[in-house]
Amino acid sequence: MIVRTGLTGPFPRSEALVGATRDLDRGRATAEFVEELYARTEGEVAAIERRLGLDVVTGGYLRWPDLFRPFAETWEGFTVGPLSRWFETNTFYRQPILHAPPGRVPGAIAAHLPPAARAEPARGGVILPGPYTFAGLLENRSGETDEALVHRLGRLLAEEVRELVGLGFGTVQFTEPLLVDRPPSGALAEAVVAAYRSVRTSAGTATVLVWTYGGDAIPVFPLLDRLPVSAVGVDLAETDWESIPPSDERRGIGLGVIDPRTTLVEDPVEVARIVRALHDRRRPTAIYLGPGGPLDLLPWEPATRKLHLLPAARQALLGEGGGRS
Repeated sequence: MIVRTGLTGPFPRSEALVGATRDLDRGRATAEFVEELYARTEGEVAAIERRLGLDVVTGGYLRWPDLFRPFAETWEGFTVGPLSRWFETNTFYRQPILHAPPGRVPGAIAAHLPPAARAEPARGGVILPGPYTFAGLLENRSGETDEALVHRLGRLLAEEVRELVGLGFGTVQFTEPLLVDRPPSGALAEAVVAAYRSVRTSAGTATVLVWTYGGDAIPVFPLLDRLPVSAVGVDLAETDWESIPPSDERRGIGLGVIDPRTTLVEDPVEVARIVRALHDRRRPTAIYLGPGGPLDLLPWEPATRKLHLLPAARQALLGEGGGRS
């Protein structure tokens, strides 16, 4: 059994960093001090990832105010819109407003990636918005239909992946909570499949993950199993693992085994039991273990404690004769 572990979204900022950014807004701290603290805290997150033996290093994406902001601020056709609630959470994002067909700016997103990920790209984890979630949560004033916009964003994100793979990155995750919150159908579902076909072509041998969370993935599994990617991740806090169907496809599966909505730490032995049962049912090429959603729903210390589940669960699997990882 091949088991891979890593963060699937942003890590929480430390209390010191939160306080420093507030002080900067109020004129009580310098930009140089805050920049130094960002760099130090990103290094601490990367050190935690390495110490726990996670397979990807992200640096926590602490500087990204939300999933879309680097795109809304740098890609052509966008402006940054008003604050909007991020699904049913107490977090918010600035809704991108698309005024014209979007255009990618080469190098812009790579420059926004955490330094820890850029420092060792072969192990660095890239986390990007999925084309369906991106298209569905922006305000579309461009005149393009939903299907055409998903197609276009898929092609642009495929170009992004081609550039990142060229820089040496080996793992790219597309975050797609809208796939389970508002499942597409008909022509829109076909546009999603076509978008990921473009991404897969550009990725070459790199690992491409689609990570869903915040909703029950069971109704949308027929579509998820069609996506031409390395693995699709589901949030086990919202999805009954016993209802996940078998699959004839030779691909991986991602399991969100850490619930970011509670500070309670999961049982690694129970997680190992679930992983083994799903492995026997679907026979995936690899299993990717991570948080069900962004850990920045929690404070720093509880998030750090819960992240220890990943190596503990992997060790429990190996202790059962779970094979190589």
